[in-house]
Amino acid sequence: MREALRFQSGYFGIRNNDDWVDEIISHLGLTDKAHTNTRNLSGGMKRRVMVAQALVHRPPVIVLDEPTAGVDVELRQSLWTFIEKLHQQGHTIVLTTHYLEEAQNLCSRIAMMKQGELVSLDSTEHLLHAEKGVRVELVLSADLPENLLQWQVSQEKGTFLLRLENYDQLAFVLQTLKSAQVDVKHLSLPETDLEEVFVNMMNGKTKP
Repeated sequence: MREALRFQSGYFGIRNNDDWVDEIISHLGLTDKAHTNTRNLSGGMKRRVMVAQALVHRPPVIVLDEPTAGVDVELRQSLWTFIEKLHQQGHTIVLTTHYLEEAQNLCSRIAMMKQGELVSLDSTEHLLHAEKGVRVELVLSADLPENLLQWQVSQEKGTFLLRLENYDQLAFVLQTLKSAQVDVKHLSLPETDLEEVFVNMMNGKTKP
């Protein structure tokens, strides 16, 4: 496998690239497979080799299509540490992924597609903060009182997500729950995540 990467490097006219090849092999968890014939590797290992081949000539633009699909958590973390290092060195990374948490943590700009059409292209920061209001997550001992349903976004097994216009309304929510004798077991103010933005975008609740 190591020789295959050396040959791949040579296709681009790059010689004496052994140090970089070894660094790629190490970051992708391929050290113990360095002298194994690529044909004898498992599907997951072959996927790592494909990523290595894409990086071996240090391209200015790196396109990665679902590079962490089906890989273990440890490799996923080491791969992204490596990719972030390349980005800091000036490489442009284009990533396609279904892992929205991954996209949120790593990408500065995000494009969203629906049925093959681009529906949004914006900075990650703007996408996460475009919606106004305060998100409140409540774990309650009973159902949400009817006069609070106007703010409910979702509900699952006693956990209710509300979106309020401002923090003043939170006091009203808590007072209403107290009057209705509904105990608040847990309260948190989670930030909007990319998954919520994506779902709202796909359902037409957020304008592109």
